[in-house]
Amino acid sequence: MSDLPPLRHPYRAVALLHAGLAIVILILAGLTGGDLTRAVGFAVGYFVIATGWSWFRFRQRERRPKPAGTPEGNGKANGRASARNGDS
Repeated sequence: MSDLPPLRHPYRAVALLHAGLAIVILILAGLTGGDLTRAVGFAVGYFVIATGWSWFRFRQRERRPKPAGTPEGNGKANGRASARNGDS
């Protein structure tokens, strides 16, 4: 896993990420002279499918039982904080 802290609002963060990438699709279509009506369709389709898939995976991860040996599963905030405080 990553050493980064978990996001406070993961659903919103993913929606914003995919919205930004959908805008990139529109910008690229405009810069290359593509059909913007078609590009809007692709961008909306991308946003809906990618955001829906990410939210689906988040919900699967949230529902998965936590293993007992992990920081999430044993009731401690994280492994490093307890070792730093002298708790083993």
